[in-house]
Amino acid sequence: MKKFASACMILLLVAFNVHSADEALEEYAYYGFEPEIVTNYIANRKKLGFVRISVELMVKNPDDLMSVERHDPLLRAAIVEILGNQTEDKVKSLSGREEIRRECYEVVNRLLENETGKPLVVNLLFTKYLYD
Repeated sequence: MKKFASACMILLLVAFNVHSADEALEEYAYYGFEPEIVTNYIANRKKLGFVRISVELMVKNPDDLMSVERHDPLLRAAIVEILGNQTEDKVKSLSGREEIRRECYEVVNRLLENETGKPLVVNLLFTKYLYD
């Protein structure tokens, strides 16, 4: 009888935890800009510097992907403008890259909020980041 009661108690705990995990589980989706973003930046030397990045936007609701896709040209232009205004030192440093990523995230969310009425992006990721 004790084993049966213990087994029932374990099953109840497992069932409760699975139910709690399902409630906490959120559906995230990603939107990637295709093709990659390539632009020049302000170089400290006579030759032009360029940066080539792959950007993924993380949205909380998969239904928001259509809105993000609809505004792809606007978002891409904003990211290109941000990258084009950076100095070589900022583009080539890890802390500078994080500042650029954060600025892109804030601008993208502000633009989407203006267009859709709400900020849709949870995070912005650079999945590839090459420079010269």
